[in-house]
Amino acid sequence: MEKYKEIVHRVFTRHHIWITFCLVCFAGIIAGVVVFGEYRLSVQKEQINLQTEKLASTTALLTSSVKSLQEQITGIVEQNNLLNSTVQDQISQTSDLLDQVDQVNDTAVALNKLSKVDTQLLQKYSKVFFLNENYVPGGLKTIPSKYTYSDGKKYQFYDKVEPYLEKMFAAAADDGIDLKVISAYRSFDDQAALKSTYTVIYGAGTANSFSADQGYSEHQLGTTIDITTPELKENFETFDTTTGYKWLKSNAHKYGFVISYPKSNGYYVYEPWHWRFVGVDLAERLHRDGDYFYDMDQRKINNYLGVFFD
Repeated sequence: MEKYKEIVHRVFTRHHIWITFCLVCFAGIIAGVVVFGEYRLSVQKEQINLQTEKLASTTALLTSSVKSLQEQITGIVEQNNLLNSTVQDQISQTSDLLDQVDQVNDTAVALNKLSKVDTQLLQKYSKVFFLNENYVPGGLKTIPSKYTYSDGKKYQFYDKVEPYLEKMFAAAADDGIDLKVISAYRSFDDQAALKSTYTVIYGAGTANSFSADQGYSEHQLGTTIDITTPELKENFETFDTTTGYKWLKSNAHKYGFVISYPKSNGYYVYEPWHWRFVGVDLAERLHRDGDYFYDMDQRKINNYLGVFFD
């Protein structure tokens, strides 16, 4: 029995030693792993620190570069703004200069146009302004017979104004209105003869109420017409009862014509048949404002000479 116990004790002791040895070896391995791990961690930390320092240095360099670039951009923007301002100033100055050139050109054009317009054409004549016996319009043209009362008589009109007359009569015809010219240009001598006849027939007082003396007639300008209709013929005193007169009241200004002697004028008896060309601009202005040509200041009337044929 003692021998058996001794054998068991030896076996157990050897086994215990082996276990202890294994534990010691395992502990050593664990310790080695831990030490190696700490070493690797330390190495990695050092590498991270180095990378962090390098990144910080790079970031600082980039920040400095960005700041420098921003300063350069700011400088460029300021220079560009200054340049834009200078360019705008130059554009403004050039625009002002062009405006001045345009104004000079416009003035030159206006003066050139004005120089070609007979200043007599917008003067007030009826007992106000005088045309001498030598005055004849710059050019006279025969009005087409389809627009005149008598086929056998030639009626003349100022050549530059005659197209406006044709347009007006054509527009009236399109609206079913048949207008006829029964009197147009009359020379100084023609007016003198006509006034003499009226004086003999009606007496000087009556004749002066409806007929101008020679030199004071708008007909001598070649821009004035008397209008009738085929129905009225020579009895055009009642022209204001016709649809033709109503049409002229509504449309004549579009073609530059105005009635010279409306009701209650201070010059002659009411003459609804007597129409004068004063230019489209002035005629439309008078129609729009309900004004009368002879009541308008002559200086204001003269402002329309430059656009008389526009």
